Order: sequence, then C-alpha cells, then structure tokens
Amino acid sequence: MKLIWSVDDASSDLALIRFFQILLILLHLFLDQLLNLDMEELDRAVEVDKKGEGKKVVDNEDEQLATALQESWNVESSPESSPPISPPPQSPSPQSQSIPPQPPPTQSPQFDYGSFVPPSPFHYPLGYRICAGCNTEIGPGRYLSCRGAFWHPKCFRCHACNQAISDYEFSISKNYPFHKSCYKDLHHPKCVACRNFIPINAAGLVEYRAHPFWHQKYCPSHEHDGTPRCYSCERMEPIDAIYLVLDDGRKLCPECQSSSIMGTNECQLLYLEIQEFYKGLLKKVEQQVPLLLVERQALNEAMKGEKIGHHHTLWTRGLCLSEEQTVSTIPRRPKIGGYRITNMSPEPYTLVRKCEVTAILILYGLPRLLTGSILAHEMMHAWLRLKGYPNLSPKVEEGICQVMAHMWLESEIIPCSGNNAASASTSASSSGSSKKGKRSAFEKKLGQFFMQLIQSDSSEVYGDGFREGNKALLKYGLRSTLDHIRLTGSFQC
Repeated sequence: MKLIWSVDDASSDLALIRFFQILLILLHLFLDQLLNLDMEELDRAVEVDKKGEGKKVVDNEDEQLATALQESWNVESSPESSPPISPPPQSPSPQSQSIPPQPPPTQSPQFDYGSFVPPSPFHYPLGYRICAGCNTEIGPGRYLSCRGAFWHPKCFRCHACNQAISDYEFSISKNYPFHKSCYKDLHHPKCVACRNFIPINAAGLVEYRAHPFWHQKYCPSHEHDGTPRCYSCERMEPIDAIYLVLDDGRKLCPECQSSSIMGTNECQLLYLEIQEFYKGLLKKVEQQVPLLLVERQALNEAMKGEKIGHHHTLWTRGLCLSEEQTVSTIPRRPKIGGYRITNMSPEPYTLVRKCEVTAILILYGLPRLLTGSILAHEMMHAWLRLKGYPNLSPKVEEGICQVMAHMWLESEIIPCSGNNAASASTSASSSGSSKKGKRSAFEKKLGQFFMQLIQSDSSEVYGDGFREGNKALLKYGLRSTLDHIRLTGSFQC
C-alpha cells in the first residue's frame, strides 16, 4: 500500500509542476499581447498629434465596421439595376440630360413629381435613403440619384408611358421625367397632312406652317406640293383621311360634308329662314326671287352674261342676276358613291325678267352656314335693287352686303344675342334663327371661321367696305345707315 501511495504522491507532484508551467506560458503571452496593443495606441496617438487633429479614440470597432459595410453597398453591382444618376440643372424648357454618378447626401429631401409619393421631411442617419417613388427605404444595391431625390431603379418612371427609365439620357418637362422618344411623341409637332414629325431646318429649328384660324401645323413643303384642302373650311386633307370629291374637283372634309346642301330643293327651307331674318330687320320684299343651286361652271357662265356685279373670289360662290338667261341648275341632291359624286343630273332653267332681279345663284355642295352667309349677302344685293337704290360704288354695296352676311352668321352662332345695332332697329332681328336646331361644336367653330374671314378680309372692296359699314351700323343702326346710303351713296362717318 505504501508503494502505491508513493506512486500516488509522485504523480500529484508531477501534475502540479505541469500546471504551473502552462500558467506561466499563458501569462507570458498575455503580457506580450498587452505590450503590443499599448505600443500601437501610442503610435496612433503620436501620428494624430503630428497632424494637428487632436485625439479621437474609436472604442466601438463593430459600429465602424457596420458603417463601412453600409457605404460599400453603393458600389456593389446588381444585374437588375442601373447606374446612379446625378441631378441635371433645372431649366424651364425641356432638354435632354446626361447622367453621371453622384455621391448621395446624408438626407433624403422633399421632391415633387406629381404622381410620386414625396418622402417624409426627416433627417435619417448616414446611408439611410427613402425612395421618392414608393416612399420606402432603399436597401443594399444600386439606386438612382436625380434632382435632389433618390429612387429605386424600377420607381424612376416616364410620365407618359409609366415605364422605368433605364437610359442614360432622358427629358424633363414641367418637372416630370420622360423617355426621349415619349417626349418627342408628345411635344415635337407632327404634320397634320403627312402625319410625320415636322423636320428640322438647317438652323436646327422646327419650321412649320400653321393655319391662322384652325392652327393646323404642317410641313412647309405642303404649301406647294398640291396637298388638297377642304374647299369650305380650308383645312388640309390628312394622309389617313379621304375627302369627298365633287364633280368640279372641289373637295369637302367629312365635317363640312355632314351639313352640306347639295340641291335646290333642300335649300328652300334655308331660303325661307333668311327671308324671315330680313323681314325682322327690313321692310318685306314682295317680289319672289328664284333661288337656284348650280355647278361652278354654270355659275361662271352666268357671271359672264351679267352686266353688273362685283366678284371677289377666284371661284365665285354666289350671284344676284338681273338679266334674262338660261342656267343649268341642280334640282335635287346627287348620289354619292364612295368618295365621289355620281348620278349628277343638271337641268336647264330659263330666267324671265319680271323685276330688277331674275334669280339668285348659289354654288352647290357647301355647308349650311356658308351657304346661308352667301345667300344673305346676295339677298342684300337683291333688296337694294328692288328698293330702288341708285347705283352704288362697289365698296359701299359689297360692304353693306358683307355686313348682312356677318349679322346672319352671328345670329346663328350666338342665338338671341344678335348685333346691338340691329337689335336697336327691331326686336325681331333673330326671329328666323330661333327656329334652327342645336348646332354641333364643329359647326359653331365653322361659323366663327366664316365670320373671321369677313372681318379679316384684306381687299379694299369687301374688307374695307365691311369694316366701314359695320362701324356705321354699330354707331347709327341698320335703318339709319341704309337711309344715309340712299341719300349720299356712302357710309356715315
């Protein structure tokens, strides 16, 4: 048992010696590590002091590492992302923008994109960003920085097509982003005739022509290349539309065709309405004057046989006849096959002189308002002759006839308003217009166009004559103006 005990005592002593040896080794290693750390801190402090920056000890290495990782997210790549976009300089006119990368600020500002949800006005920590499109946090990966705001790439969308903008160039209009192609479709003018974008001239500018009333924009080349226009409203025929072709080559747009008067029979109701209009303004004419709708050729031939009268346009559209002759008239509406007049059947009509006026001729195929204004004009010629007015100068006679045409158009477009001077002459000035039906928006616009043509006419006879006659009408009234014309052959000043 002693041997065993000795053995036991010897084993215990050996184990204790080994324990202290290990403890000494660990203590030595700990002291060496501590010494190395102190030397590094001392070196760092000396280096900072030499730079004059003072001492700044970072005792939280985990926070420093997290900040470094957050900043490194800005340069990580992602297959479904696009590169950062820097804000372009704000300009009142739309322009293309280049998109270089830009370091993001530490605060996500307010940004107004209309349909986009603006971020909350809150100061976020470094690296914390809110998307101006969806108003959610932008996490790791690529993002866009544009005009002072941040975006997920999928949230930066075109205001026109609502698709994400991934191009390096885009357009800005009224603070909204657009694809360049979408902006061109919306804002670059297209020709109303060929439907193409109006080309840029040698100076780099978009050069086009525009109708003074309808404001149609078209290529300058269409002024001389034979592009058709509507004979009534003067609008150009688009390449994707077909105008009605009349037998004399004139063309009518679908809108003007919808109210066109094609035959003598269907024009009689309009004739009665204008007679009522005259009855409310002037003394009634007892003589019955025939009204005939004719083709252009027949109108020109009748004009050659007439000894008196003044004609303004290259294509005469109305005529008040005083001579006996035979004219070719269109009694009823012809058939329309496709986009052409078919089955045109003119009939001869012999005019017999029973009074100073044998007939009133109007060009067929014009819309109702244009037909009515021409008829009101020619009826004033007939009224002056039948009432025994002396031979007047072209300026006075055509001027007062244009005044009557303008008054009738005004009564049609603005019901019950009438001309102030005419209303002062009689309260029944719009008796005929009260019977008309409701006008479409285009027909009202068309009437305004015909009124503007009368007002802006640059000719001395028709234009200046109308302006002088209308001035006298507004100042003295219709009947006083006509009395002065009978006595002096001129307008009152």
